Amino acid sequence: MSAVLVIEDDEVTAHAIMTELQGHGLQTEWAASGREGLARAIAGGHDAITLDRMLPDFDGLTIVSTLRGLGLHTPVLMVSALSDVDERVRGLRSGGDDYLTKPFSMVELVARLEVLLRRPAAGSHDHCLTFGDLQLNLIEHTLARGGEHISLLPAEFKLLTYLMRNAGQLVTRTMLFQEVWGYHFDPGTNIIDVHIGRLRKKIEGRGSPAIHTVRGAGYVLAEPS
Repeated sequence: MSAVLVIEDDEVTAHAIMTELQGHGLQTEWAASGREGLARAIAGGHDAITLDRMLPDFDGLTIVSTLRGLGLHTPVLMVSALSDVDERVRGLRSGGDDYLTKPFSMVELVARLEVLLRRPAAGSHDHCLTFGDLQLNLIEHTLARGGEHISLLPAEFKLLTYLMRNAGQLVTRTMLFQEVWGYHFDPGTNIIDVHIGRLRKKIEGRGSPAIHTVRGAGYVLAEPS
């Protein structure tokens, strides 16, 4: 069972996060201050961390940069009321793996943590992803379905790579914009819908995985039905 360290000074928010995570089968530990959170993070034993950006004693940026400076690579999801682009960029450049702005949906928080927990450990050299009859070669940038080669555009390849890395898990539109197009927000276009539509035509078939739309939430690459 994966363990998540919740570093959050607001007790109500902390307990809401922990209750949600526990409901998804995750163990949780709470640190109510930056100093305590840093100490527990350094002690280890956690598979991921949710980190409040603005703490009364230590700034969240200081905490995550300290961890990275010590060579600790536990995935960190930064949570903050600071939503402008510059602040999000600062959070990511300081060593955060993802950045979620308040107020947020608990569904999205869990989904983002699940993505971080599923990422291969640092140093992993796997270059092929397999799901169902799909085989994606990350070095040659090729896709095969049941041995048949399928041509993908660059954005389609990045989109499918992300879906396959997180197969069976919900990924939100914001997560896709961030990972594929570099936006940390939804720019209000139908670009995802267009690319998802193209991917479906190329990869779906009898006995193949399918991309399911979760209305109001995002997408899931699911096992063959």
